[in-house]
Amino acid sequence: MDLRQLSPDLAVSPQILPEDVPQLAEAGFKVLVNNRPDEEVDSGIDHDVMARAAEAAGMRYHYLPFHPGQITPDLISGFAEATAGREPVIAYCRSGNRCTVLWALTQAGRRSEAEILETAAQAGYDLSQIRPLIASLANNRG
Repeated sequence: MDLRQLSPDLAVSPQILPEDVPQLAEAGFKVLVNNRPDEEVDSGIDHDVMARAAEAAGMRYHYLPFHPGQITPDLISGFAEATAGREPVIAYCRSGNRCTVLWALTQAGRRSEAEILETAAQAGYDLSQIRPLIASLANNRG
């Protein structure tokens, strides 16, 4: 697994497998967020399979499919709700980028734009293409 820490309570990852979930729970993660749409995966790793794996490991599970290029207010607020607690969260998609985009958008207006982009870059994700969206959300929240 390729876990990348965005905050003390949130890590993102490329696709994980059901057999990875017990290890994540043992590592202290309490919440699993799946941002990968079922249309992108085979039935062996679809959201039903991952939900069962999370439940078996004692983790809460959220399925928030993020189709490329389709950012919605509901998706952003769903991600914010899923990651709002003080419990360690692991979020995944194909590469971790969409999870990082959602994290960045939930942080707009709470952290500086520079800090958001730098944190994402340190985790290996270039979010410069969503800079205008981060700024717009920050202005709307401000």
